Amino acid sequence: MARRGDPPEGTPEGLPGGEDEYRSVVFDESFVRAARVQEFSAEERMGEHAPAVRSVPGGGRSPSKQILLLVLVVAVAFGTAVYLGIRQPHQPPAARPAEQLRITLVPLAPQGPVPGGTPTELFAHSPAAQYRSGAAGITLPAVRRTAHFTEGQVLIALATAKDYLVESSLDPDVLTGGVVRPVRALLHPDQLAQFDRSMAAPTADGRHVAAGWLVRFDPSKVALADPTVRVEGTLLVTEAGADALEVTSDHTFVYALRSASTAGPVSDEASLFTVRREMRFRVDRDDLRHHRLEVQASAVQAGPQDCASDATGTLQPLLASRRSGTDGPAVTDPYAPGPAVAALCGALSPEAQPSP
Repeated sequence: MARRGDPPEGTPEGLPGGEDEYRSVVFDESFVRAARVQEFSAEERMGEHAPAVRSVPGGGRSPSKQILLLVLVVAVAFGTAVYLGIRQPHQPPAARPAEQLRITLVPLAPQGPVPGGTPTELFAHSPAAQYRSGAAGITLPAVRRTAHFTEGQVLIALATAKDYLVESSLDPDVLTGGVVRPVRALLHPDQLAQFDRSMAAPTADGRHVAAGWLVRFDPSKVALADPTVRVEGTLLVTEAGADALEVTSDHTFVYALRSASTAGPVSDEASLFTVRREMRFRVDRDDLRHHRLEVQASAVQAGPQDCASDATGTLQPLLASRRSGTDGPAVTDPYAPGPAVAALCGALSPEAQPSP
């Protein structure tokens, strides 16, 4: 017989609400305390505007922890993207290492006694009479942008080449003082070992001749009779590809020299010594930023000096009234335009000497 409140047919089987459905569920104290929402007591609900339920703290993650987790996920994703970007196989190739400098030195032997006189007289009666003095003789050409370099970058390449020529050909401390730091500071780091060996242990191997890098004389034998050097020549810049510029220089430097010692039979008169330097420089984008260059080739003609003298470390000028013990096979004029003649020794053209 059905109880009061039950349906006339009794409780249907299989439908919610049966007594057996929740018989296994025990709502003990720990279950109630773990609930996220709890109902207020009757006394608490009597208060004005009191809500029916309250939230129980301590369940789930706090908003600050969720934000921290989100930031961590974003940071990991960003770091992964950066790592994968670095590991991509299509990155630009590493910078090309600098080549070793190739050097050619041709001594020019006089065909008679070396003319002597005062520096003013000698310059006035030589092919260098109209040459400019010092760095003013190293003029820059008109600067134009190239396919891959701006006008400013081309100017920097030319200015760096000029600085190298000034430091290595005109600085009195380099010429007769044995100083090399101003020249070394302008070189590509890959060439420093070759440069240092050329200065410390020069050899006639076409790679380690000091005159290929700079002009210098033995201060125990030679002194500058006039600190002003006469210079004339050209600079030319072209592209050596999309990543580098090539600067070529062809300059003739004329020095007034005298003996470093007043004792002995050597004349106190000055004499002229001519050095023609044809050089090729390479300047890449990294060199432009660091104000440096790579010296790729250096061809030097220098005289008057004896072809039998050892000029690998310092040039060996023949001073006023001196004669050469050897004659060069071909007459060479270091003032003449055009490419230098490749030879082991040359005869200094009389036209390259000051007239009587």
